[in-house]
Amino acid sequence: MTILLALLAFYVAANLGANDVANSMGTSVGSKAVTLRQALIIAGILEFTGAVLFGQEVSQTLATSVLEPSVFAHAPHLLLTGMICVMVTCGIWLQVATSQGWPVASSHAIIGAIAGFSVVAVGFDAVDWSTIGLISISWLLTPAISALIAATVYSFIKRWILEHPEPLQQLDQWIPWLSSLLLGVFGIIVLPKVLHPLNVWIGTEFGIVLPPQDLPLLVGGMAAIGLTLVQWRNLEQGDGQNWQELEQELEEELEQELEEETDLEKTDSEINSTVYSSPVEKQLARFQVLSACFVAFAHGSNDVGNAVAPLAAIAYIRRTGSVPLDDFNVPLWILILGGAGIVTGLAIWGKKVIATVGEKIIALKPSGGFCAELATATTVLIASRFGLPVSTSHSLVGGVIGIGLVQNPKSIRMETLRGVFLAWIITVPIAALLGAGLFSIVRLIGE
Repeated sequence: MTILLALLAFYVAANLGANDVANSMGTSVGSKAVTLRQALIIAGILEFTGAVLFGQEVSQTLATSVLEPSVFAHAPHLLLTGMICVMVTCGIWLQVATSQGWPVASSHAIIGAIAGFSVVAVGFDAVDWSTIGLISISWLLTPAISALIAATVYSFIKRWILEHPEPLQQLDQWIPWLSSLLLGVFGIIVLPKVLHPLNVWIGTEFGIVLPPQDLPLLVGGMAAIGLTLVQWRNLEQGDGQNWQELEQELEEELEQELEEETDLEKTDSEINSTVYSSPVEKQLARFQVLSACFVAFAHGSNDVGNAVAPLAAIAYIRRTGSVPLDDFNVPLWILILGGAGIVTGLAIWGKKVIATVGEKIIALKPSGGFCAELATATTVLIASRFGLPVSTSHSLVGGVIGIGLVQNPKSIRMETLRGVFLAWIITVPIAALLGAGLFSIVRLIGE
């Protein structure tokens, strides 16, 4: 039974990875900072790492805070059955959405399904509506916050680098600031938790008690200095290149990738429009690769809970015979299973949603893609620290819209956005109805 449930959770995680891979790599592929093949490799590693190292809080919230565990205390089997129905519901809906290229929010699906079966099983009192209200507010705020961050950063880059008479000289001066901004966001949010075990080990082994912020500051500072030196060297080497030859090489690479990956269905005009138009964009593409890595880590840390929280609750009930309460912890093996499922799904089915987010909202270059991803990583990682299951797709689409508003509001393809917004809106009620209906059928069969 445990193996079958683990396979079901793996199936949900795979569909989640297939759909949400666009959240971490769609803009990088769309701006041609990385190829699709490179994106899948990078996302796979970072998604898995984020899920295992940083996915505990969100998983715990979904397993214990969306519903009222105490109302199931007299009948843990109801909660167990309901969580199985939740996994089936989410897996089916995410697979349908992925097949259509819709970047839906997996957090919408999981919360809708939990609420739907809980109401049928016990009643409206079984749902913690205040928690759902808080999460719903975060769903509205995340795209707005991400759009604001992306638009602000892009406005500065556009004003002080891209539109400057001497953009390469300006980029040379801004590289330290961009490096500090990119690594500072990741370092402030993630490094304190990741380096905490090392800090404890140093105190235990050597008797040296370091303030909790010292190691993160040291590691983050060294990383920022290293990135700055590498980017300066790349800029110095690139300054002597023939940029017309570089653009020709890039165009040939893109045409070759088109032949190998025909299911992305790019036309020749689309290829020509996405070739880097300046050496500055070539340099910023390197920053975008790092920002994409941080989004992948952020996505894994937040969205793994959507895949494994039901399995974690089921495993707890089977092990203890009682429902999970506030002191509940998600086992490491479940986080690893979820991370592996995400990686598998994005590798097999992720191409359609990448095309939607990366190319069909606005035409992106590395400068815009970098800002959108930086905004997304910031928003999602902060939410993960507080255990809020926000929507990474909301954040990234918001960031892309923010770039479009700064570039040219008319460049935003409203037809694509209408489809994306519709998919977001219908996910919660569809998941709730599916979860409630499936639970009712299973309970009727059991009787």
